[in-house]
Amino acid sequence: MVFPEFKKQLVVTVFLLTFLTGVFSCSAFAAEEFNRRTPLVLAVEKVGPAVVNIYTEEAAPELRNPFRNFGDNVFDRFFKDVFPPVNQKRRSLGSGVIINADGYILTNEHVIGKAVRIKVTLVGKQEYDGRLVGADRASDLAVIKIDPKEPLPFVEMGRSDDLMIGETVIAIGNPFGLQHTVTTGIISALNRSIKAGENTIYHDFIQVDSSINPGNSGGPLLNINGSLIGINTAIYQKAEGIGFAIPIDNAKRIINDLISYGKVRRGWLGVSVQDMTPELLQYFKLDRHRGVLVTRVFPGSPASRAGMKRGDVILKLDSHEISRKAEYQQRIGSYSVGNSIAFSVLREGREETIPLKVTRISKNQVAEFTRNWLGLAVQGISDAVVRRYGLQTRRGVVVAKVVPSGAGGRIGINPGDVIRQVNQNQVNNEEDFNKAILEAAGRDSALLLIQRGRHGYYVTLEP
Repeated sequence: MVFPEFKKQLVVTVFLLTFLTGVFSCSAFAAEEFNRRTPLVLAVEKVGPAVVNIYTEEAAPELRNPFRNFGDNVFDRFFKDVFPPVNQKRRSLGSGVIINADGYILTNEHVIGKAVRIKVTLVGKQEYDGRLVGADRASDLAVIKIDPKEPLPFVEMGRSDDLMIGETVIAIGNPFGLQHTVTTGIISALNRSIKAGENTIYHDFIQVDSSINPGNSGGPLLNINGSLIGINTAIYQKAEGIGFAIPIDNAKRIINDLISYGKVRRGWLGVSVQDMTPELLQYFKLDRHRGVLVTRVFPGSPASRAGMKRGDVILKLDSHEISRKAEYQQRIGSYSVGNSIAFSVLREGREETIPLKVTRISKNQVAEFTRNWLGLAVQGISDAVVRRYGLQTRRGVVVAKVVPSGAGGRIGINPGDVIRQVNQNQVNNEEDFNKAILEAAGRDSALLLIQRGRHGYYVTLEP
């Protein structure tokens, strides 16, 4: 027989034990979940919603009339009849990262460079039409835009000048169409150079061992805090576990230009440089191969105004050591008009810092700059010019004078030659030529398409 008081106490005790067991179980589960929510998980949860999938449609390549640059396109009708355009489109995909709440997305230029249509899918499966805002092939970066009805989650820009070899990184993207795939690894190396094609070398990449596969291009590379430190760009096809990303500091310098102008406004500094030889390294008492030698400073240029001199050895740009001319050109190309650069130069045995601001060459300086830089003077093609030189075309600009010791004279350009293209810019008249020179002024060489009679040839001028 159980007394009523004892029975009551027993029920209360059982209830308390059951309640405490549940509390302890919930606490243990919460503690376990807390322990599993590592900084890596938090970083992915933080940034994941800002990563997008990019689908593009690319038009099939059109067979181009090889005679189009010369004469009046008399063969165009023949080529269109024999080789009609193909309407088939190819689909490709890549990744991107939202960089502000209004729907601006940072990605690679090669992801959208040939696109005739862009589709963007968010992590919640919402799909938007995307439009190209700006792209830059030299840096392989582009900005596209979608128009959301509500503000979007976006990623915080980090920095890449303090990265450490061995630190943990996270890559998010859409490899092989597998949406929102997360991989992790470490930074394997910094300032890597990789070759892309026959004559193109990209410098200053972050090398990582996290898996980066086709479809990851344009996606974010994050540090353990979830800050954006790079844009995943390339894989090393001959080995697994080697990927490359563009440092975010390089991207930050040109994003505003891409959004505001649709392209990067590359200015000029007015400096020509050359690689260091063993003899020069010995002369300047450098303990190893580093630096580039200033061979020319253009009068009235930003470099001239800042006090740069011929014979200076440029050792660093913004604390980044320089060892090759190609590396110098690549780094300079990542700065746009208005950016400031701190040059570390060796002069008379002492290292000095020279601050320079990138500026745009003015239109009234184009003729003088062309003469000083390329050793050429040009003019538009009028009826009198056609008769004087017996030209076969009215498109382009004609070379009126050649400085024998200049870059054009040394390579064999003659008066009467017609310039049809500067780098990738087609030249139909003086205005086109001036714009092309303004864009080329930030570089150390220029690729010209020269027409002589009915024949054309490419030449590279290196002042």
